[in-house]
Amino acid sequence: MAEINMIPLIDVSLVLLIIFMVLTPVLFRAQIPMQLPKATQVEPTPSSEEAVEVQVDKSGNVYIDKKPVPHDQLESAFKRLVVSPATQMVLVDADKDTPFQHVVTVMDAAKKAGVQRLAVAAQREKSNPTGETSPLGQ
Repeated sequence: MAEINMIPLIDVSLVLLIIFMVLTPVLFRAQIPMQLPKATQVEPTPSSEEAVEVQVDKSGNVYIDKKPVPHDQLESAFKRLVVSPATQMVLVDADKDTPFQHVVTVMDAAKKAGVQRLAVAAQREKSNPTGETSPLGQ
């Protein structure tokens, strides 16, 4: 009597499940195309528990936690999402080609909601061996 051994199938299924669980957050982050501005002094990005992540694309569309939010509802969204305004950070990821007014609008709404810690995300600019920064970030 021949039987099918199910153990290898279960092992492969569990490995695939783990791979999908690990890759899902990376895939969601990649959904909003963003080219961050470059800076020479960049601090590590806080974890998602420490910060509310806000993305602003080239067109001025605002996404809080990957969900689109109209400009007139920003303040109420911050009040709803920020648990501790005194200690929790709002991290603004703005595309390098985004008009500055859109970034200011987001930061102003966060301040009106009581947020005291704001940060703007940037990409580390590569430097030359002499210590001078390259204007092209190469």
